[in-house]
Amino acid sequence: MTHRSRRDWLSEALRKIEADFNRSADTHLIPLDLPHTPGITLYLKDESSHPTGSLKHRLARSLFLYALCNEWIGPTTTIVEASSGSTAVSEAYFARLLGLRFIAVVPESTAPPKLDAIRFYGGEVHKVDDARKVYEVAHHLATETGGHYLDQFTYAERVTDWRGNNNIAESLFSQLSHEDHPIPEWVVCGAGTGGTSATIGRFIRYRRHATKLCVADPVGSVFHRNFHDPAIDHLPEGCCSLIEGIGRPRLEPSFVSSVVDRMIAVEDSQSIGAMRAVTDVLGRRVGGSTGTNVWACLQLAKEMAEQGISGSMVTLLCDAGERYGSTYYDDRWLADRGVEWRTEASLVRAKFTPSDPNGPLYRSITK
Repeated sequence: MTHRSRRDWLSEALRKIEADFNRSADTHLIPLDLPHTPGITLYLKDESSHPTGSLKHRLARSLFLYALCNEWIGPTTTIVEASSGSTAVSEAYFARLLGLRFIAVVPESTAPPKLDAIRFYGGEVHKVDDARKVYEVAHHLATETGGHYLDQFTYAERVTDWRGNNNIAESLFSQLSHEDHPIPEWVVCGAGTGGTSATIGRFIRYRRHATKLCVADPVGSVFHRNFHDPAIDHLPEGCCSLIEGIGRPRLEPSFVSSVVDRMIAVEDSQSIGAMRAVTDVLGRRVGGSTGTNVWACLQLAKEMAEQGISGSMVTLLCDAGERYGSTYYDDRWLADRGVEWRTEASLVRAKFTPSDPNGPLYRSITK
């Protein structure tokens, strides 16, 4: 292929991705009242409404644009990624849009509906038994096929324009502009690559907002440990979380702890319980990482109320729960893994339900 024809292909590939973006509306911001903490409103930024159903649609688009503009991808390039599922689903979508082969390297434990979605968009699935080996296997496959390893864990923090350009931070602040508290006290998100937290944290500082950024992290993750002790950059083998998409056993290059104001470690049972409760409140299923975020938000709301602070906070509804029907929404699957979530679900559900503030239930969830 000549230089001119390659540039023509590149121009057309970029046009297709930009056209796809132009066809997409912004994601909704859903307000949730917290009747036991008057004056505090929680908003969910509903990222499940993207064409591929998750927050990772934004990342996949940015990764493709970055690789295209660096001319790392051509008309016959095989695209390879290491993923726990959702990023690969979105990347398979963009690879199909460009007519490129796509291979997702995923842990054996990845939820089957995510694998089905990857295949639906024309992607291939390569499973590995040890989640820690997804990186090296992806790199090997890219080399073997003469392809390109997108490497979300390295590039996530740099592929998005953190100053604006309709990134997730600019979007949520714009949507809050006519609310009672347009500048939130907190924005809460998880970290898988660290790209979203880096974008939001940098944007907050760039716009000189007083907002603080909290990262909600599974207990079985290295990020919150590294935040408190920079010498910790990996976890022992066997230490992990059930929550897909967030939390990692190794410190990823895209995690920028310096723009994070606080981290809250959340048990898997708390994430699942909160997920189930939010599902009841919204009347539709959400994913496990949304439960992680909401659990952290409720802890922050309690602290705000104790300090007499009113205001707003925003977190992410990362993906829909339909992909987890055989895992997080399967009681037997959870029981087999020793996850007792019902008490946590009841506590979170009560947070969204008006009740007697002097009664035993309210006291039990605010102690």
